[in-house]
Amino acid sequence: MEILELSLERFRNYTSQTVAFHPVCNVICGENAQGKTNLLEAILYLSCGKSPRARADRELIGFEAQDARIRARVSARDREFIVEADLFRGRKRRLFVNGVNCRTASELSGVYNTVFFCPDDLYLIRAGAAERRRFLDGCLTQLRPRYAAALSSYHRLYEHKTRILRDSEERPDLLSLLPEVNEQMAIFGAVIIHYRAQLCRRLGEYAAASHRECSGGREELGLDYRTVSTVTDPLASEGEIAQQLRLHQKSHGQAELASRLCLSGPHKDDLEVTIGGRSARQFSSQGQTRTAALSLKLAEREIFRNVTGAYPVLLLDDVLSELDPRRQEYVLNRIGGGQVFITCCEEDRLEELLGGKVFHVKQGEILSQQPAKGGQEDVPAPGTK
Repeated sequence: MEILELSLERFRNYTSQTVAFHPVCNVICGENAQGKTNLLEAILYLSCGKSPRARADRELIGFEAQDARIRARVSARDREFIVEADLFRGRKRRLFVNGVNCRTASELSGVYNTVFFCPDDLYLIRAGAAERRRFLDGCLTQLRPRYAAALSSYHRLYEHKTRILRDSEERPDLLSLLPEVNEQMAIFGAVIIHYRAQLCRRLGEYAAASHRECSGGREELGLDYRTVSTVTDPLASEGEIAQQLRLHQKSHGQAELASRLCLSGPHKDDLEVTIGGRSARQFSSQGQTRTAALSLKLAEREIFRNVTGAYPVLLLDDVLSELDPRRQEYVLNRIGGGQVFITCCEEDRLEELLGGKVFHVKQGEILSQQPAKGGQEDVPAPGTK
């Protein structure tokens, strides 16, 4: 999977930009708030139809504009694709693959995949359960369209049930809708739990080996998927899980009515991370938790490769500056085999990446420089306008 060319129009702080990338390594340099992360965000958006930094598409549009366009020429599966997103302030976005309108964002993931790693991910272990669920969901929605559809349906049902519970005191007739909503939540919830548990098992295999190597064999990483108490085996069939979710709903029915909150379902699940058998969130040092987070993200990349047959596009957003030299070297030694984008403020620490291309970003303008000892003057990147 390779991003050959990216075009941005009125996207964030980019007015109009087209740039061609190196097939292996692209280093994006510049001071803060110049547009480095925006460039990675555009690549990520075209792979899954969403941004980790924006709650709504309108936030991606330039301040003075009413619309924006992101377009990429992509090489994948021995073919070339044109992937495009048209964003609007006052109406629904439009997504295209080779000129054909996409019905769902999951169709974008059928073209290429990305793994995005930013400084916030280094706190993945210490953060709340919502961040770890977001990590699992971000991986699965790209790999499994059925999961993406189930997650979307579950979120709609959850919001519907929450409104019913909230308004039931003034409108008791709404409670007649609960049985059907609960049934649908059990069905879609079973799909979510089933896929998450399978992903956690695979993550555990890769991340444990990665963490063991990074720690010099001194530490053992463990992962355990935690869901509702009645689900005894998250790896069981979806039918079994759905039945166990129904039992959980029944046992929590009165509590939900009293609290007017949805208390049953996978929306509170967690991925428990242990190091040496102890909770990493509670007992591990900062260095240990960062190594664990690195291991999870590198494991995610390996899973993508095994499922799709090719490495995903790896997006490293200012991660190296947050790591000590040993962990920097560990990451750099394991990002070969696919196309990589790395943002940083200074390029001198990236001498290991000779053979790639360096891009300098200044106020939403991209300039390019081939890595060379002694340095060169910035020149417009080939394909840049």
